[in-house]
Amino acid sequence: MARTTAEIIDRFNHAFVNHDPAALDDLIAEDCVMEAIQPAPDGARSESREACLTFWQALAEDHSTQFEVEDVVVSGEHATIRWRYRFGAGPADSVRGVNVMRIRDGHTVEALGYSKTGGEIPLAAMEDTAVIEAEGSHE
Repeated sequence: MARTTAEIIDRFNHAFVNHDPAALDDLIAEDCVMEAIQPAPDGARSESREACLTFWQALAEDHSTQFEVEDVVVSGEHATIRWRYRFGAGPADSVRGVNVMRIRDGHTVEALGYSKTGGEIPLAAMEDTAVIEAEGSHE
Protein backbone atom coordinates (compact mmCIF):
# COMPACT_ATOMS: atom_id res chain seq x y z
CA MET A 1 0.00 0.00 0.00
CA ALA A 2 1.35 3.41 -1.00
CA ARG A 3 2.17 5.85 1.78
CA THR A 4 0.39 9.19 1.58
CA THR A 5 2.08 12.58 1.61
CA ALA A 6 0.52 13.26 5.02
CA GLU A 7 1.99 10.01 6.43
CA ILE A 8 5.47 10.79 5.10
CA ILE A 9 5.39 14.35 6.44
CA ASP A 10 4.15 13.12 9.83
CA ARG A 11 7.04 10.64 10.04
CA PHE A 12 9.52 13.28 8.82
CA ASN A 13 8.40 15.71 11.55
CA HIS A 14 8.49 12.93 14.16
CA ALA A 15 12.20 12.39 13.43
CA PHE A 16 13.07 15.97 14.34
CA VAL A 17 10.65 16.54 17.22
CA ASN A 18 11.67 13.26 18.90
CA HIS A 19 15.39 13.30 17.97
CA ASP A 20 14.99 10.03 16.05
CA PRO A 21 17.37 10.17 13.06
CA ALA A 22 16.78 6.51 12.17
CA ALA A 23 13.15 7.36 11.39
CA LEU A 24 14.38 9.20 8.28
CA ASP A 25 15.97 6.12 6.68
CA ASP A 26 13.11 5.06 4.41
CA LEU A 27 11.62 8.51 3.76
CA ILE A 28 14.21 9.96 1.37
CA ALA A 29 14.31 9.36 -2.41
CA GLU A 30 17.55 8.62 -4.25
CA ASP A 31 17.20 11.87 -6.23
CA CYS A 32 16.22 14.07 -3.27
CA VAL A 33 17.16 17.76 -3.39
CA MET A 34 17.25 19.88 -0.25
CA GLU A 35 17.97 23.57 0.24
CA ALA A 36 18.82 24.58 3.81
CA ILE A 37 17.77 27.89 5.32
CA GLN A 38 21.40 29.08 5.40
CA PRO A 39 23.50 30.72 4.11
CA ALA A 40 21.40 33.52 2.68
CA PRO A 41 20.27 34.24 0.10
CA ASP A 42 19.81 30.74 -1.36
CA GLY A 43 20.77 28.23 1.34
CA ALA A 44 23.16 25.31 1.00
CA ARG A 45 21.94 22.80 -1.58
CA SER A 46 22.23 19.05 -1.06
CA GLU A 47 21.58 16.68 -3.94
CA SER A 48 21.17 12.91 -3.44
CA ARG A 49 19.63 10.67 -0.84
CA GLU A 50 22.95 10.29 0.98
CA ALA A 51 23.63 14.04 1.18
CA CYS A 52 20.10 14.92 2.35
CA LEU A 53 19.96 12.04 4.81
CA THR A 54 23.35 12.93 6.32
CA PHE A 55 22.28 16.56 6.83
CA TRP A 56 18.87 15.71 8.31
CA GLN A 57 20.11 12.90 10.54
CA ALA A 58 22.72 15.19 12.12
CA LEU A 59 20.04 17.80 12.74
CA ALA A 60 17.58 15.27 14.19
CA GLU A 61 20.25 13.77 16.43
CA ASP A 62 21.23 17.11 18.00
CA HIS A 63 19.67 17.11 21.48
CA SER A 64 20.82 20.69 22.17
CA THR A 65 18.11 21.92 19.77
CA GLN A 66 14.37 21.37 19.44
CA PHE A 67 11.90 21.56 16.58
CA GLU A 68 8.30 22.50 17.18
CA VAL A 69 5.80 21.93 14.37
CA GLU A 70 3.37 24.84 14.23
CA ASP A 71 1.29 23.83 11.21
CA VAL A 72 1.24 21.39 8.30
CA VAL A 73 -0.71 21.79 5.07
CA VAL A 74 -0.81 18.91 2.59
CA SER A 75 -2.10 19.12 -0.98
CA GLY A 76 -1.48 16.15 -3.25
CA GLU A 77 2.26 15.49 -3.42
CA HIS A 78 3.09 18.85 -1.83
CA ALA A 79 3.27 19.87 1.82
CA THR A 80 4.19 22.98 3.74
CA ILE A 81 5.56 22.66 7.26
CA ARG A 82 5.63 25.76 9.45
CA TRP A 83 8.03 25.29 12.38
CA ARG A 84 10.05 26.87 15.16
CA TYR A 85 13.66 25.75 15.71
CA ARG A 86 14.98 26.39 19.24
CA PHE A 87 18.75 26.47 19.74
CA GLY A 88 18.92 27.86 23.28
CA ALA A 89 16.89 28.61 26.39
CA GLY A 90 16.37 32.34 25.85
CA PRO A 91 13.37 33.93 24.13
CA ALA A 92 15.58 35.12 21.26
CA ASP A 93 17.22 31.70 20.81
CA SER A 94 14.90 30.45 18.10
CA VAL A 95 13.90 31.01 14.52
CA ARG A 96 10.64 30.36 12.73
CA GLY A 97 10.52 28.96 9.25
CA VAL A 98 8.79 26.97 6.56
CA ASN A 99 9.73 23.89 4.59
CA VAL A 100 8.13 23.43 1.18
CA MET A 101 8.15 19.67 0.53
CA ARG A 102 7.37 17.40 -2.40
CA ILE A 103 6.72 13.67 -1.99
CA ARG A 104 6.80 11.14 -4.82
CA ASP A 105 6.03 7.42 -4.46
CA GLY A 106 6.21 7.64 -0.66
CA HIS A 107 9.59 9.39 -0.54
CA THR A 108 10.77 12.97 -0.10
CA VAL A 109 12.15 14.29 -3.39
CA GLU A 110 12.34 17.99 -2.62
CA ALA A 111 12.63 20.06 0.55
CA LEU A 112 13.16 23.81 0.34
CA GLY A 113 13.75 25.59 3.66
CA TYR A 114 13.00 29.24 4.37
CA SER A 115 13.25 31.14 7.66
CA LYS A 116 12.81 34.52 9.21
CA THR A 117 16.21 36.11 9.61
CA GLY A 118 17.79 37.35 12.79
CA GLY A 119 19.44 40.30 11.06
CA GLU A 120 17.99 43.55 9.86
CA ILE A 121 16.61 43.59 6.32
CA PRO A 122 16.46 47.00 4.60
CA LEU A 123 12.81 47.86 4.00
CA ALA A 124 11.22 50.55 1.88
CA ALA A 125 11.51 54.01 3.37
CA MET A 126 8.52 55.01 5.51
CA GLU A 127 7.55 57.77 3.05
CA ASP A 128 7.53 55.21 0.20
CA THR A 129 5.22 53.00 2.27
CA ALA A 130 2.91 55.95 2.98
CA VAL A 131 2.69 56.75 -0.76
CA ILE A 132 1.83 53.12 -1.59
CA GLU A 133 -0.83 53.02 1.14
CA ALA A 134 -2.30 56.35 -0.06
CA GLU A 135 -2.38 55.16 -3.67
CA GLY A 136 -4.04 51.91 -2.62
CA SER A 137 -6.82 53.74 -0.76
CA HIS A 138 -7.99 55.48 -3.97
CA GLU A 139 -8.83 52.28 -5.81
